[in-house]
Amino acid sequence: MSARPPKRAAIVWLHPAAPPKPPPGAPCNGCGVCCAWRPCPLGIMLSRRHRGACAMLRWDATTARYRCGALPAQPAGAGPPRRMLAAGLRSLVARWIAAGQGCDCDVEVARARHS
Repeated sequence: MSARPPKRAAIVWLHPAAPPKPPPGAPCNGCGVCCAWRPCPLGIMLSRRHRGACAMLRWDATTARYRCGALPAQPAGAGPPRRMLAAGLRSLVARWIAAGQGCDCDVEVARARHS
């Protein structure tokens, strides 16, 4: 039996109003832990980094949660061809980032204590 290497601690900085990380398998709540820890395969392509926070991670102040900046917004007032193209792209990106699949981040989180 081989010994596992010790887990490295990492510090990720998140917005103080971010929701707490849900347990693995629970619905995503936009906590941002997974993307602040390391980018997904699409994030690696877009941010050109393998470690650290994904450059596509965006804080949404109106909903007080993190969002993926690669996920295109629904175009308001666009004609049917443009809406269909945006919907198709949105669906593809959502599949690539596993949106709606539940939390798949097994990182243990400890909040910093403020004095």
